Amino acid sequence: MRIIVEEHPTILDVSELLRPEKSFTDKEVGKFRDYTVDDTDPLKERVRRTYKLMHTNQTVEFVQGRHQDWLKFDHFKANIREALEKLNDLVDESDPDLDLPNIVHAFQTAERAREEHPELDWLHLTGLIHDLGKVMAFYGEPQWAVVGDTFPVGCQWGESIVYRADSFDENVDGVNPKYNTKNGIYKPKCGLAGLTMSWGHDEFLYRVLVHNKSTLPEQALQMIRYHSFYPWHSGGDYSHLTTEKDEVTKQWVLMFNRRYDLYTKCTKIPDLEALCPISN
Repeated sequence: MRIIVEEHPTILDVSELLRPEKSFTDKEVGKFRDYTVDDTDPLKERVRRTYKLMHTNQTVEFVQGRHQDWLKFDHFKANIREALEKLNDLVDESDPDLDLPNIVHAFQTAERAREEHPELDWLHLTGLIHDLGKVMAFYGEPQWAVVGDTFPVGCQWGESIVYRADSFDENVDGVNPKYNTKNGIYKPKCGLAGLTMSWGHDEFLYRVLVHNKSTLPEQALQMIRYHSFYPWHSGGDYSHLTTEKDEVTKQWVLMFNRRYDLYTKCTKIPDLEALCPISN
């Protein structure tokens, strides 16, 4: 399988950052990302359990171990089509908005980008592959170390992290004075690139793309790397660690998140058989 991105890709004007029209989805925008606790709702309980495991186990030591393991890039070999097909067997256990195989979301995102900007092949590709790091779930990684919102390890956890009130109670970094202060192991204004993020599909795919000398524009790589960093791009946390350059990155991430990623999640399933030849 070959996917060719033009050598000098056309870049969007990031001022196009807008909330989506209601026609984007089959439910109201305000009803997305509902993390209310309801132990009578199996979907909500599945999501809450996934985050509890994530927030208990994502420590500095754990993330360092994942880097040592996964960043050798020797777990498996696959082309884009093969990786996408694996997502046909993955339902994201952290997602309160979509209880469908992740391949559906991949095409929903790509198709919305193609509909709005048919000339921007790099944006279609970014939408199609942005969650491909979730294939780690097929190679021994538990979903709490693959899916869900991300956050920096090694410093105080942001207040806007979902289930923040009690989900970190058993995380050992919370009682470590090296890690539990506002800045923790980081210098103020060190920048996004200086942070060690919780381990998950965003960071893994970003590292895979860089390792393989991807020709995607830098904006696309940053969208992939930080699209799940909700406490920063949507929650307003961690500004004491970021820079003015990161604020530009945030606009790109928000544009991607709001126009193509989050709000395209719906029960309307694209015709995957018809679309697959386009991805070849």
